Amino acid sequence: MEALRQDDPRRFGRFTVLARFDEGASAVRYVARDIATGESALITAARPELAAVPVFSRRFQAEARTAERLAGGWVAPPLDTGDPAETPADGAEPLWTAAGYVPALPLAEAIGIAGPLPERALRILGAGIAEILSRVHAAGSVLQGLAPGTVLLAADGPRLTAFGPLGAAASAEARPGGQLSVRLGYLTPEQIEGKEVSAASDLFVLGLLLAYAATGTTPFTEGPAEEATRRIAEDEPELDAVPQELRELIASCLAKDPDQRPTAGTVAAGLALEGAAGLARGGWLPEPLAVAVADQEARVLALEVPEEDAAAEPGQADTPAAPEDARPEAPRTLREPESARTAPEPEDARPLPAPPLEAPALRKPADAAASASASAGDGDIGEDRGTTRFLNTGPRPPQNDRPTTQLALPHELTAAAPAAPPVQPAAPLALPAAPVTPQPHSHTHGGPAPYPAAALPAGPAGPAGPGQGPMVSLPLPPAPAPAPDPAASRRTLLTIAAAAVGGLIVGGGSVAALGSGDTARATDDKPAPKPRRTLPGQAPEPRWIYAHPASESSPLTTALWQDKLLVVTSESQASAVDLRTGKRLWQRADGAKGQAAPAAGADLVFVASPTEFLWLSPENGKVVHRVRYTEAFDDLPGLTVGRLAGSSGPVIWFTGSHTVTVKAPKPKKGKKKGKDKEVVEAYFFAYDIVQRKELWRTPVPAGRAPGTPAYRVVAERSADVLVRQDAASLTAAEVKKAKGKGSVRSFDQKTGKLLWTRQYGAASLEAATSGDEDGTLYAAVGQDLQAFEADTTKPLWRVEGSDGSWFGTPLIAGPLIHTTERSRLVGAVERESGRLVWRRSTEVPGTGPAPSLTLSGSGKTLIAADAIQVTAFSAADGERLWKFQDIGSAAPKGEAVSASYRTLAFGETVVVQRDRSFYAFPVA
Repeated sequence: MEALRQDDPRRFGRFTVLARFDEGASAVRYVARDIATGESALITAARPELAAVPVFSRRFQAEARTAERLAGGWVAPPLDTGDPAETPADGAEPLWTAAGYVPALPLAEAIGIAGPLPERALRILGAGIAEILSRVHAAGSVLQGLAPGTVLLAADGPRLTAFGPLGAAASAEARPGGQLSVRLGYLTPEQIEGKEVSAASDLFVLGLLLAYAATGTTPFTEGPAEEATRRIAEDEPELDAVPQELRELIASCLAKDPDQRPTAGTVAAGLALEGAAGLARGGWLPEPLAVAVADQEARVLALEVPEEDAAAEPGQADTPAAPEDARPEAPRTLREPESARTAPEPEDARPLPAPPLEAPALRKPADAAASASASAGDGDIGEDRGTTRFLNTGPRPPQNDRPTTQLALPHELTAAAPAAPPVQPAAPLALPAAPVTPQPHSHTHGGPAPYPAAALPAGPAGPAGPGQGPMVSLPLPPAPAPAPDPAASRRTLLTIAAAAVGGLIVGGGSVAALGSGDTARATDDKPAPKPRRTLPGQAPEPRWIYAHPASESSPLTTALWQDKLLVVTSESQASAVDLRTGKRLWQRADGAKGQAAPAAGADLVFVASPTEFLWLSPENGKVVHRVRYTEAFDDLPGLTVGRLAGSSGPVIWFTGSHTVTVKAPKPKKGKKKGKDKEVVEAYFFAYDIVQRKELWRTPVPAGRAPGTPAYRVVAERSADVLVRQDAASLTAAEVKKAKGKGSVRSFDQKTGKLLWTRQYGAASLEAATSGDEDGTLYAAVGQDLQAFEADTTKPLWRVEGSDGSWFGTPLIAGPLIHTTERSRLVGAVERESGRLVWRRSTEVPGTGPAPSLTLSGSGKTLIAADAIQVTAFSAADGERLWKFQDIGSAAPKGEAVSASYRTLAFGETVVVQRDRSFYAFPVA
């Protein structure tokens, strides 16, 4: 951190600038404060000479929208953004974003202070980043933004500040003709081979990052720089210093073949099954790092607002200022930022002498923050802010434009591209400034393993020229000469080259071109047009979003009433949300801890609370009728009503139990009287919620303590109702008697009499089971799904499942049965024959139970929901329509939400719930 310079802007919108935080290749970061609220922020302002390049401006804005989309959890939430400049070349408002300030240290700086991280901290770091990668990859995007400077260590867990190539840039340069050259700091084997990056590329870089955090160095730095690309592509990583418990996982991330690398979800689960937030509870940073984070926070809080800004009227803070010295300067070759260092510089620190060429400075997260909102896809794609604010969707992974892109660096670009001058690295935090004397091939924690100047190929200026190290051409076969592309003249060129930064990969180079042209000014100076509302794989814009108040307890149950209301119950009350607008209409404390059920006729909302049945007005929630259990079931004193087992029209089925005292028998003469016994009696009930009367009850075996068995209706037929008991509510005696097999009970529809109890094949106590009105039962048997005649238990057909998985509860839909597996495969089979119609994957990590299924009102869209995401399929052929992840969801205290998604469908809408957040999406 340092004092503001003469040409630094003093205000960004409502924020007053207090100090320079750091600077990177493409942006400068400032500590700022909203005078009206006292809120501290970190402003990322694009360098004016880069903002004047249209392709940079578009990508910067797209990355800002991505930051909004990813906000929450391990991504700092954006607070504000500057208005896009319509004519950046003419001195318009500079590009900037504001994010909430979180005290944190860059990983590189942390390693410099305390050395390699201990195993627990490594697990939390890796799991947190992998959780973000899993969200990014689920949307079909690639991150390309991991580096020691883009990952921060905060008191409660890691933070990620870059989401694309701009964030990982070592230097950025505006060149003549509207061109932009960006130098990257890492390579993967597939990039060296000239292949496109994918989600697996992010996993390779994650492996490098974890190895660096575990050892203070990287696994491919031993040897001459000119062979760096060969080592990355061919050599096995050096992981001897990595903790043994993590060695295998990190090695799998560093596999040469992208197909052999694990998914981000697998890595997250392998590092911290309870999640990074759960493992980090109680603190996770070594003491020196915790002290450094606290010191940084104190220094920021101590910054004072300049008197002229403190005296400004509050209204002025909301007006974006455009000071004269904030306007873009004439395009120039961008130097490597002098604050791209391993630690923030104290305000009274003196500048350090420039180091020799062979001591490249570690990349500071300033350039990471420049892309804190970076898009993982094509920077030219502008996304609808109204959608991306809520959805984890975005452009597909970048695809090379063959006529204008090749991965090997052309000679003419190598010769024409001037490199950045050497950097002045800062001393570690709290250490006095002193000249740095690097040793060839030596290495200290927190920095890259430096190479002598002679090891790097000389650029046009030679080793002593203005470049800290030239871009290195990769040893690839000559690319075929591209055919002339008339459209290329209408695009702006973006060149990306790899360089030695951040302590990840030293040496190597790659180039990607995203269009070029002499006529770029005529088309690219205009803001990018908005895309169509729904892109392939992107969730549609929600009709509305409802956030359950943080001041209330989390929702317990949800139900739809007459396709008009969403009824939500919690520990404190029942409430209703208008399904047309997403606005809360009323709340009623009487419904606390209740269970919402289908409509009680056309005029009333039914809720079963722990002590009574309630009938509420749909307009205002007023209690219209109230039936207490002590009155309705006065012959069962102390009745406890269990979970509702199911419903059909006005009839609900539920279990209940109460405790009775059984008197000890009269003793024989001369014998002592025995003790009275407390015995639990349980019943299965049918109740009409329109007529408000009990239809029947039948005694059933009591369940595990406290005694109420948990039933679930699996099928309703004209003569009977088929019921399954949850395995968790079975008594130990019942479990022993069942010998590992589950059973189904049949109760008469009119009288409630138990008709029979049957077992089906080898279906277990926990096996998912469902049935239809025709008398067929469908049950998970081992890893297969089997159909049986319900009355005779005769097997009808079998569908094979995937190895090591099992089926979840199937969904019956006309002539089809929709299936779901723990391996995240969703499909459809014919009810009559069991013939497989289609089977598709949700493409999320295979942990936890199988996704739950919901069908849209029209039956055309199948929704699969689990703990990671919601996936929509075409019910007819299994085409994946879109995916959704509620990235911004967080609990009131800020911790990440781990609750599974739930879905409810009505008409042409599906309501997606994750804990307190509800989204109404249009569906076919």
